[in-house]
Amino acid sequence: MPSRPDPKEIEAALLGGEARYTRAEAVSRSGADAEFVARVWRALGFATGGEDAVVFTDSDVEALRTTSELLRHKVLDEEAAVRLARAMGQTMARLAEWQTSILTTLSYAPQTVAEHERLGPLVGLTKELLPDMELLLTHIWRRQLAAAATRTLAVIENSEDAAPNYFPLVVGFADLVSFTTLSRELDEVGLAEVVEGFEATSADIVAASGGRVVKTLGDEILYVTESARQAAEIALQLADGVKTHVEVPDVRVGLAYGPVLALLGDVFGTTVNRASRLTSFARPGTVLVDDALAGLLTDEDPFQVVPVRARHAHGLGQLQPHALRRAFEPRPGGPGAGPA
Repeated sequence: MPSRPDPKEIEAALLGGEARYTRAEAVSRSGADAEFVARVWRALGFATGGEDAVVFTDSDVEALRTTSELLRHKVLDEEAAVRLARAMGQTMARLAEWQTSILTTLSYAPQTVAEHERLGPLVGLTKELLPDMELLLTHIWRRQLAAAATRTLAVIENSEDAAPNYFPLVVGFADLVSFTTLSRELDEVGLAEVVEGFEATSADIVAASGGRVVKTLGDEILYVTESARQAAEIALQLADGVKTHVEVPDVRVGLAYGPVLALLGDVFGTTVNRASRLTSFARPGTVLVDDALAGLLTDEDPFQVVPVRARHAHGLGQLQPHALRRAFEPRPGGPGAGPA
């Protein structure tokens, strides 16, 4: 009977060798500063462990040596290196969990098979895919980096007031209505299917229309675009089209235009808060936009924007929402009708 895979064997297979060094030994071999090594290790999301804990591999030492050289040649300063480590650590942690979940599904045998016999295929499949996944990961990262740099340069060139991390965007929130109720009605497998279906379909809609998904939060998706027309098209497709692809509750969307602070792969500021609040005001299956975005949509765009009842938003003051519809879409309940 096959034995259960040893975690150390898994680590050695994926890391190109087993852990051999304590932190002090890794510091000595890499030439990096001891405190810097501790900061980077924590930023990557790994437990520091005791001084005698053997947790560093040859590849870890080489990575520390490379980072130390970047500091020595002043390509990066220490704070920038730690921030980059934190960004990569958090991103890769989520990616690794996601990929492991997919691979586990692919390699999972029926329940009648003993656990130690089910774990083996996962390790083998992971080792088999590793070289190709490394190539794909590097390629996709380069593509995303090129796209991000291009977007940032375009924003700076097109706006006299824009700063590298502070510039105007259209921010959209979309969320599933009555998700809490749904989570009580479905079992874990059913709920996971709904969430994954919503996230996958929403991401496809956003990407196909030229937007960018900033983050997903299970029952909610946050996206941005530089174009008011693109943002409106995405919002209407999310409100109308998600249910045609996957069985989910109604989706409601809020859109706002204005300056945002782009930081840590996320966006912050009053514009983001305004979009979120408009989403909470919207009725199921509808889209609300703020004054700023309504003013950017012209008669040449295939949309209607209809003012609806003004609402007070805590911390934001009085908001004047506008219901967004397609130009040919009839107005339910007569002129001026729309989300409350």
